[in-house]
Amino acid sequence: MRALSGRGTTSRPFVSGFARASRRLPLLAALLLAMPMAATALAEDRFGPGIQILEPNTLVPAGDLHYAPAARPDRILATPSADPARGFQVSWRTVAGVDAPLLELVVAGDSPAVGEPRSLAARTTVFATGNGAGGQHQVTVDGLEPDTLYAFRVRGGNGWWSPWRQLRTAAAPGTALEFLYFGDTQNKNASHGSRVLLEALRHAPQARLALFAGDLVSGGDGEDDNEWGEWADITAPLAATMLVAPVAGNHEYFEEFEDTPQERRVLGLHWPHMFALPGNGAPGAERTTYWFDMHDARFVVLDGTSALDLGTAAAQAAWLDGVLRDNPRAWTVVAVHQPMYSPREGRDNALLREHVMPVLERHAVDLVLQGHDHTYGRRGGDAGTATPQFVVSVAGAKQYLLSQQARDTMAPVAEDTQLFQVLRIDGDTLRYEARTATGQLYDAFSLFGTRRGARRLVEHPQGRIAPRDCGREATLKGRTDRCWE
Repeated sequence: MRALSGRGTTSRPFVSGFARASRRLPLLAALLLAMPMAATALAEDRFGPGIQILEPNTLVPAGDLHYAPAARPDRILATPSADPARGFQVSWRTVAGVDAPLLELVVAGDSPAVGEPRSLAARTTVFATGNGAGGQHQVTVDGLEPDTLYAFRVRGGNGWWSPWRQLRTAAAPGTALEFLYFGDTQNKNASHGSRVLLEALRHAPQARLALFAGDLVSGGDGEDDNEWGEWADITAPLAATMLVAPVAGNHEYFEEFEDTPQERRVLGLHWPHMFALPGNGAPGAERTTYWFDMHDARFVVLDGTSALDLGTAAAQAAWLDGVLRDNPRAWTVVAVHQPMYSPREGRDNALLREHVMPVLERHAVDLVLQGHDHTYGRRGGDAGTATPQFVVSVAGAKQYLLSQQARDTMAPVAEDTQLFQVLRIDGDTLRYEARTATGQLYDAFSLFGTRRGARRLVEHPQGRIAPRDCGREATLKGRTDRCWE
């Protein structure tokens, strides 16, 4: 059965978006895109058999202002500082015009009488969205004690306070760390992505960090604020107890001056408002690159879109080299949206391999966590060493097909599968597990060793399910493109 997507999935801005879709799709597809979402039977009745209209990208009915900014604070996210043992950062949103937004913080205790909290005034910016003008507030919390449980809440307008949340600061090196890694969420976050994140939380109740490898939303379809609202909703159970570390993907950008000689990538408005980041990034990509240390690991976040499309590959590689040169932590994890080795047919990020790969190999990075290609694949280092281990994964509903090269050079691989990853670093051991949306084990291995660059890789095949390929019918674009829209 052929399938037509209900709403756009490109990273374009909404300006003249429907006009672009109309001139690039056949008339029938354009008519379907303009229609409200209908049942398959209704579509077949109007347009003939074999046409299926898929569910929309968000669950928000057309014209509904469910995600309009209000006095009540929402989209509350705690993100890392450079030293999460001593502090973290918090962002939240209200309607524009809220007076004196602030954060209150206490050491968490067992009595509902929390005591006298520490009050921190927020930095506020106002920006327009499809749901109205919002006020985005950010606070840097510092001066904290390591491995200590803190409670905090944030204030909005009209007397609104958020519930108290609890967050434990990072511990000193030598303390085990459990964290989560998600590939692209991007599409149908509320309808399909939510179950993946909840299943991940069930399998990693002690997780202290959730890393998202880019393309958090689709964007560019006129529903950006609804999409960010749904992403914040599905992330809320994790964000209530742990730090969130985002990676910028190509869908966090839009294209300005499209179809003109001045066409260029521009970072979307939501990114700098949603996330308060450490501010220690690479020249030319300061808003989307950063690093931080947790327990025995140094985490470094790169911006592949800026490297590939905005000319910052060399600058990011030089910055990465400096960040890793004096790394005192035993383990190193690098996250970037676009893969060094792409498992999807027709994609090749050669510029990243030219500039970034030598730095990853020179410093014997342990893991490179990636997204972008909406499949699963793992590949080890080329030189016969265990590291780096390069992983591509996808958490969301949008799925692609693997290239033959990926099948020949990666193992395991998967199509048509939503996944999450649980990682645990404990002393001289890093254990990695990839699990499906229903919690089944798909991939597992451990890295052992005390010396960087001399780790030993041990596979854990026990309990893994069989490899998964896409068995569904082709879409209008054919089986060589997407498994499913």
